Amino acid sequence: MLCLRLSRTMLTICWFATISVTGHAQDAATYQTPPKPLADLVTVPPTPGVSVNSRGDVLLILEQASAPSIAELSQPELRLAGVRINPANNGPTRMRYLTNLKIKRLPAGAEVAVTGLPAQPLISYVQWSPDESKIAFAHSAADRITLYVVDVATAAARPVGTVALNATLGTPYQWVSDNQSLIVRAVPANRGAAPTVNRVPTGPTAQENIGGKRGQAPTYQDLLKNTSDEQQFLYYATAQVMRLGLDGSARPIGEPGVITGAMPSPDGRYVLTETAHRPFSYLVPIYRFPLRTDVFSIDGTLVKTLADTPLQESVPYSPDGAPTGPRDYAWRNDAPASVWYTEAQDNGDPKVKADIRDKVYLIDAPFTAQPKEIYAAAYRFQGFEWGDNNTALASEFWWQTRKTITKLVNPTNWQATTLFDRSYEDRYSDPGDPDTKRNQYGRSVLNLLPSGEVFMINAQGASPDGDRPFVSLLNLKTRQTRELWRSQAPYFEKPVAVLDAARQVILTTRETPDENPNYFIRNLRARIAPIQVTNFPHPYPQLKGVQKQQLRYKRADGVDLTATLYLPADYKKEQGPLPTFLWAYPAEFKSKDAAGQVSGSKYQFNRISYWGAAAFVTMGYAILDNASIPIVGEGDKEPNDTYVEQLVASAKAAIDEGVRLGVTDSSRVGVGGHSYGAFMTANLLTHSRLFKGGIARSGAYNRTLTPFGFQNEQRTYWQAPQVYNAMSPFMNADKMKTPLLLIHGEADNNTGTFPIQSERYYNALKGFGATTRFVLLPYESHGYTAKESLLHMLWEMNNWLDAYVKNPKATASKLSGGK
Repeated sequence: MLCLRLSRTMLTICWFATISVTGHAQDAATYQTPPKPLADLVTVPPTPGVSVNSRGDVLLILEQASAPSIAELSQPELRLAGVRINPANNGPTRMRYLTNLKIKRLPAGAEVAVTGLPAQPLISYVQWSPDESKIAFAHSAADRITLYVVDVATAAARPVGTVALNATLGTPYQWVSDNQSLIVRAVPANRGAAPTVNRVPTGPTAQENIGGKRGQAPTYQDLLKNTSDEQQFLYYATAQVMRLGLDGSARPIGEPGVITGAMPSPDGRYVLTETAHRPFSYLVPIYRFPLRTDVFSIDGTLVKTLADTPLQESVPYSPDGAPTGPRDYAWRNDAPASVWYTEAQDNGDPKVKADIRDKVYLIDAPFTAQPKEIYAAAYRFQGFEWGDNNTALASEFWWQTRKTITKLVNPTNWQATTLFDRSYEDRYSDPGDPDTKRNQYGRSVLNLLPSGEVFMINAQGASPDGDRPFVSLLNLKTRQTRELWRSQAPYFEKPVAVLDAARQVILTTRETPDENPNYFIRNLRARIAPIQVTNFPHPYPQLKGVQKQQLRYKRADGVDLTATLYLPADYKKEQGPLPTFLWAYPAEFKSKDAAGQVSGSKYQFNRISYWGAAAFVTMGYAILDNASIPIVGEGDKEPNDTYVEQLVASAKAAIDEGVRLGVTDSSRVGVGGHSYGAFMTANLLTHSRLFKGGIARSGAYNRTLTPFGFQNEQRTYWQAPQVYNAMSPFMNADKMKTPLLLIHGEADNNTGTFPIQSERYYNALKGFGATTRFVLLPYESHGYTAKESLLHMLWEMNNWLDAYVKNPKATASKLSGGK
């Protein structure tokens, strides 16, 4: 997307202009670096991740790559059918890779680096083998993606075969239960040269809608646009499904196609494949293309075509909407070879009245019988957690009422009884997620204890006292829960995995505001001190001592609100109130009680990330981070009918609380947000005078450009034009009187947040004489990844806050020539 429609050569002028209070439109054209405390947050090595095996005796440590350079991000990229493709190696672009693997025996073994890794490894798609004796991963080289396997016992890695994986459409391989082979999606060996992009059209591109069929699609990005795009997409997305042995042998399964999924059956005798095919769409991404679902034998013979669903351009734009026809085919994890799938009974339209929204069907190998109905959902079906022949858990949800239901199902007779029936907005009542284990097929199933109990893991543990993660036991016979453990002050500790269900041993992470998270083994039965198993260093020790406080306060209408307050390490209230930066992201609710629930914990580690507002505590600001901005519409009322009023009231309440505490200077407050938070920022500056300046990153500002709904607004523009217009900062650009910095990624791929949203909004603001600045970051998507981009983003934000929030009088004096 070109900035103000300039040529790409001239574009650098508006990409990197320095802030000027003398009225210049453009100045410098180079990346800038912010002050060192901010820059250090970008350059610090990321904390490693971990993965633990199901026996709880091996920990895999995953060292992560730092932010890539802009040179890496600027490599060729194809944007086709909603997918971003690296044409050089048939993988996705913009991945954050792992750079090293280590294995640690629990609890006290040494960390052993995996040997045999490729030079300069770029690791992704890490998977344990079914018996957990091996670990597979993909390595992305410049010209191909190859498969490696690590032997856990020796911590040695080696490449497998010579086939090039095709990761264009996601994870390119899956283990077979024999632990000796994998089902892979490979680049066809004889596909030939890439098609030449023909820049001379053979005619116009035409779309049509004959017969009045509705197709209210969201504003998707990166769609196909012409037949040349189609040819490019076919070339790079086409894969050959193969059975790849650890000895390097490779056997094809079926014909090459646009394979969106290839999953072996639990017993390893069959492969379930999904293949997208023509007619392609210029209106929706690949996941709405026609899709054929087949079952092959493991030797490559077609056994059964289960379905061939048509193009889905008319799926209602709603969390409760669904495609027509069969969908979501999957293997039953606890059976040798049984496929289940879902089919909407209301044409996928939430506006249709129906007692049963979805039905679920099952078909067993050899797939010759008619599918049998096994479950009827009153709401939209979410899926199963399989256990054994007597136990499974089924989940349903309905967004319009915020309803979520969990049922206990007996797969012998498919009788179902309700376990939980609750509002998913009510985080206090969340029972957590059931613990799972690997079964004989290496598939995830419920970890059922002999007593008919299952561990429930809640890694958030929302409560009136703040987040306190917990572990409980759910008795599936009595449906009663018994809490075994809950995080206690002065720590924030959350469960990660159950290492030994019989002995009640779990793996947790523990942290305090000054102590970064590390992993611990905790015995819930013995009640002994937890054993620390990792020693990851503090990522930014220079920032230890930053003060943190969880705030609770009320909005004028009585809704309870929360925010996290950060203060500089050396700050004392006697020094007086500080300039303040508020950062938020609005959320819709159907209940004031749910909107007012406490979130966060004062015992969590001070994560001073470069991404949000907390980083600017290093620049002398008080930070009101994650300030709750609930937009409530109870009963038949829609939240957005009073969006602006609730938005302003929430922001005012946060500022008032900062003033009451003596830490916020109400005459020096800035506001910022990303995506929907950017939309919030522009609206707050338009409809209030609470702030001296604002920063809006990658937002949408003209809701007529998202006419079939946005965020959680389900009404179309034509059903509620007054709501769309009132909520659109673009429509109210003449009201803007506060300085606003707009930042956007030039390659934003998020639904609705086209770069043109910022371009045209900037033009409108400038047309009315508003103080504004527009920065377009080259090659960046909705989230920014290149090191240079992140550093420049922080430089822009810091300069804007310094000029218009921290020192507004000095800036005003400079603008007026010192008068």
